[in-house]
Amino acid sequence: MEILHAKQALTANGWANDVTVEIAEGRIASVEPGSHSRGREVDLLLPAPTNLHSHAFQRAMSGLTETRGPDPRDTFWTWRRLMYRFLDQLSPEDVEAIASLVFMEMLEAGYAAVAEFHYLHHDVGGKVYNDPAEMAGRIVTATQATGIGLTLLPVLYSHGGCDRRSLEGGQKRFGNNLEGFERLHEASATHLRKANADAVLGVAPHSLRAVDPETLKKVGRLGDGPVHIHAAEQMAEVDEVKMHLGGRPVEWLLNNLDIDRSWCLIHCTQMSDAETTALAKTGAVAGLCPITEANLGDGIFNCTQFLAAGGRFGVGSDSNVHIALFEELCMLDYSQRLRDNTRAATAEQGRSAGRVLFEGAARGAAQAAGRNSGQIAPGAWADLIALDRENEWIYNRRGDLALDALIFGGRGRECIRDVWSAGRHVVQDGCHKDRENIVRRFRAVMDGLRQGI
Repeated sequence: MEILHAKQALTANGWANDVTVEIAEGRIASVEPGSHSRGREVDLLLPAPTNLHSHAFQRAMSGLTETRGPDPRDTFWTWRRLMYRFLDQLSPEDVEAIASLVFMEMLEAGYAAVAEFHYLHHDVGGKVYNDPAEMAGRIVTATQATGIGLTLLPVLYSHGGCDRRSLEGGQKRFGNNLEGFERLHEASATHLRKANADAVLGVAPHSLRAVDPETLKKVGRLGDGPVHIHAAEQMAEVDEVKMHLGGRPVEWLLNNLDIDRSWCLIHCTQMSDAETTALAKTGAVAGLCPITEANLGDGIFNCTQFLAAGGRFGVGSDSNVHIALFEELCMLDYSQRLRDNTRAATAEQGRSAGRVLFEGAARGAAQAAGRNSGQIAPGAWADLIALDRENEWIYNRRGDLALDALIFGGRGRECIRDVWSAGRHVVQDGCHKDRENIVRRFRAVMDGLRQGI
């Protein structure tokens, strides 16, 4: 058993002082506010959120797509073409090394777990590996090496568009029909049995563009884990779905599937007001990736309306162009301010914007990942962040003011001292315990990729 004593902690019941937290077998065994000091002393203790949406391999592309080509209308779709060319360079060993770096960076940023939306399945040209879940196994190995919690979401990707055209180029490394995907899902489950006890297996039909309606209704019933899907990220996607399916993406999903708490709809940056309210009432989670959505020019999520309707949300790092938990939350609120010419857009009576954002993201992402976490409460996985308030960035800040300083002050990452994932003490004194080896492997991969990109 490990015992922590925090001067202040954000518990499931709100802020509390002099809190003793006992950890046993990876879970929080007890939470005792107003207690005498014992165990490891920490300053400020928070629940560590889950990163609810990641494509780990894209971390190696960070910074490679910030120039314009001859077409001045550079968009998400030109970015995607470069991503497909990049795919042709990656081996299973490369993916494992890149994922290890990404997961290490997530932990150092304050995430305790990741929902990996994993769609890089096959060899170059679409050749299936002897083990159809070879790449999924590499993701599992990377989580074992770093200690991050995992919700593995194997992705079904069957078509190049709503017209069911064949996959081309780099897309072939993603492709499966339903029968092949069922084999992949079963093989992924085999790999996950070797993982830590907190690992979860879900499923991810990629999008309404890549999975036809008949198959979508079947694949969502695979297993009993969470279901994630890309939805309404770009206007071109909305127009394509309307043309072929007769409705906007979120509208179609709500009208044709049983969308409930087990679902997470990723992005939703192009929703109507009616879709926004309707999605909020389902109990499903909106998976938001504000940094990637800004980087790709996706649009702005209707966050204030969604929250007012009781909607649940979490955040993820998606393309991993920049992994920064507190900055994701800051950008989410700032996007609302810019759109509506207001301030503290997500704040509510009695809770600051930082508190609403942090608690909402922690609890929503836990739901989306099928993970009992997101709050400091007995029985939950011990996903925890310990922060230092003896620095100039959040010095002498307590309660909601501390969260506001972490999120909106721009230096939150530097305040993190320790991170636990299901009780595994993976970040100590601000750095991952195996940082040197993980970075060395990543650098070797990047040296090998440099000539091919």
